[in-house]
Amino acid sequence: MNPMNSTSNGGILIEGLRKVYGSGDTAVEALKHVNMRVAPGEVVGLVGPSGSGKSTLLKCLGAIIEPTSGKMTLGDEVIYDNGWKVRDLRALRRDRIGFVFQAPYLIPFLDVTDNVALMPMLAGQPNVRARERALELLTALDVQHRAKAEPSQLSGGEQQRVSIARALANKPPVILADEPTAPLDSERALGVMRILNQMAQQAQTAIIVVTHDEKIIPTFKRIYHIRDGQTVEEAGEGRSL
Repeated sequence: MNPMNSTSNGGILIEGLRKVYGSGDTAVEALKHVNMRVAPGEVVGLVGPSGSGKSTLLKCLGAIIEPTSGKMTLGDEVIYDNGWKVRDLRALRRDRIGFVFQAPYLIPFLDVTDNVALMPMLAGQPNVRARERALELLTALDVQHRAKAEPSQLSGGEQQRVSIARALANKPPVILADEPTAPLDSERALGVMRILNQMAQQAQTAIIVVTHDEKIIPTFKRIYHIRDGQTVEEAGEGRSL
């Protein structure tokens, strides 16, 4: 699928995205002319060497840093077109984008259920419904038995699965995952990918997974390679989970 041969119909659409750090003789062009499309219900891999622009691309798409030029569309809404088109970027990140990082970043003084339920609560969901949603996700990710534990009592793999549940809690149309399986063994890494694919299909969520994890790369049906700030698309194996 060529992203530029398709009009936006949900998901993620990136057109001609550039990001330049600095100016003049010290300018560094981190993203040169990035085009990507991730359809609703699709999980796409983003791979590339360190310094290739992967993190910069995720930060732009996650409205954490501002691109220099280009266009980004989430769902049917243009969020950036040579300038931000969304007034409240914090609400955009809270309500429409789920983040999964290599480090879990759980709140240490909240138990597991409250860590996952917090985002729906902040979005205005009643506490009871937010906790029900949290337990649904914790069960799906096989950590429901740790629902009352504090983050310090969890293993690294358990913490990461809780962080994935938190990213899914608001049913965002977009999830950006940065090395989500890095701390997990093969079985649990593939289990996480199975859950991400199931959630993508059930909720029609578009998911980008940045990874170096050789265990999960064969699971992607499409992969974007980023090199020197530019993306190249290729078909993946799409190995059954």
